[in-house]
Amino acid sequence: MTTIGLIGKIGAGKSTVARRLEELGAQVIDADKIAHEVLAEADVKREVVVHFGASVLGGNGELQRQVLAERVFGLTPTHAAALTILEKIVHPRVRQRINGRLDHLQAAGQATGKDAQVVLDIPLLLQAGWGDACDCLIRLECNETVRQERLKQRGWSDLQREARAAAWDRRAPGPPVPEGKITTVDTSGTLAYTLEQVDLFWSALHLGRLPG
Repeated sequence: MTTIGLIGKIGAGKSTVARRLEELGAQVIDADKIAHEVLAEADVKREVVVHFGASVLGGNGELQRQVLAERVFGLTPTHAAALTILEKIVHPRVRQRINGRLDHLQAAGQATGKDAQVVLDIPLLLQAGWGDACDCLIRLECNETVRQERLKQRGWSDLQREARAAAWDRRAPGPPVPEGKITTVDTSGTLAYTLEQVDLFWSALHLGRLPG
């Protein structure tokens, strides 16, 4: 099994790259999707309410993710502390599910004799300690103006973008990674240009011509 990690800031295009790799045949493990599933679990909701109050619940009893995001993403120490609390609730469960998925794919590959390619789409992948689990990394480099414009297109306000940037900066730069494990993809240009680079990476991966 070959594990590929994606690294880059929010809005840099990780989802686009992951989607293309999936089209090419890779298995994608999306940590954000798993986190949403975890937040829907009854015991997790109860624990979140204990720390953040019933106001984070909607009329249907489900967690309002936007309300929760406003509580944990911000520029103040209070926001930082709240984010730490939420991560302590959610992250261990997400990590457990990711490890379970990796184990399943590893076993399936051994049973079939086929080498699976697995993509880890995990925010702050290096900072979360997943770098060593990856055989290679794709670093997404995106012009800052382009990245900010993409976030605006999501409907994010200036304050929301500043809050997410602050959360990123508190964890930057993350542990060092041997350059031999990294392939850089420029996501500043057109979609076609990004996909072309991903296709070249995929070809190099199967030909054994990646860096290192």
